[in-house]
Amino acid sequence: MKRPTVLHTLTLAVIIVVGVFMPIFRAQGAEYQLQLPLGLSERFASIPGDNPLTPDKIAFGKQLFWDKRWSRSGTIACVSCHQPDHGWSDSQQFSLDFAGKPTVRHAPTIINRLFSVQQHWTGRRASIEDQTIQGRDQTPELVVQNLGAIVAYQEQFRKVFGTDFNAEGVAKAIAAYVRTILSGNSPYDRFRAGDTTALSPAAQRGLALFEEKARCARCHTGFNFTDEDYHNIGVGMDRENPDLGRYTVTKDEADKGAFKTPTLRDVASRGPYMHDGSLKTLEEVVDYYAKGGTANPWLSPKSQPLNLTAQERADLIAFLHALTGGVAPEVSSSPQLPP
Repeated sequence: MKRPTVLHTLTLAVIIVVGVFMPIFRAQGAEYQLQLPLGLSERFASIPGDNPLTPDKIAFGKQLFWDKRWSRSGTIACVSCHQPDHGWSDSQQFSLDFAGKPTVRHAPTIINRLFSVQQHWTGRRASIEDQTIQGRDQTPELVVQNLGAIVAYQEQFRKVFGTDFNAEGVAKAIAAYVRTILSGNSPYDRFRAGDTTALSPAAQRGLALFEEKARCARCHTGFNFTDEDYHNIGVGMDRENPDLGRYTVTKDEADKGAFKTPTLRDVASRGPYMHDGSLKTLEEVVDYYAKGGTANPWLSPKSQPLNLTAQERADLIAFLHALTGGVAPEVSSSPQLPP
């Protein structure tokens, strides 16, 4: 899957220090130093030309991300379903909507969305901005009505965008903040950088399995452990009315039951797993893949029985734990919200 051309209209400089790459983005007279943890690649960063990163915009977006006044009921914020202490995903199987009712899918992680264009399990949103402005818990009109009534936000909005408060700017600010939610510098990254002690013997065996016998790297590929593509691995396809995933967007028969490959970074921190949250632990996930998924007419040919021993499954899980890095505290800590 070909990556899009990115970093339009931005001047980029890179400073390399121990464990961190620091691209410096200059836009609209402002300068923002985006710190990329060890293991991530600025070459694949995707930032729209009409939404460059600036410090004020990111700080504003962070407040909006945490503010429950965002939703029509005033009870749900972005952070409600994308929890920093749970791998930026939801600890519940199904996320709740503004009315407190379960949605039909589990909230995916938003870690390292800097390297992604299409959003959602099905890719139905063209960008983070699109995902934000079309959130199920609000409308553009309600965003302006609820958040635009806050004097401090009116002032910040004009400082960042130079216009009156509007929903498009809110989406851009939140998207800018989300692009700073970055995780790397995991034991795996340090091992790849030359620290031979960073991975346990079990994790090293798991890495070999991941790349070879277990065939995980066929889809969980590259530095972010995702091909950003959509595959049917059979999850939920044995139900009477299965979720058809990507098909609901493309109407292409071949896309029935296909869902986006999630990044595996920080994967040990964010169960339950899959688009329906049906697998509670990494052990269940590995067992599911090991059996070759669930048979259905659209099952990906990549889903095949793996014949893994109990020891190999344990080693594979040890490797998955070694993909745990951490998001910078200044990004993941809650901000002060205006009254």
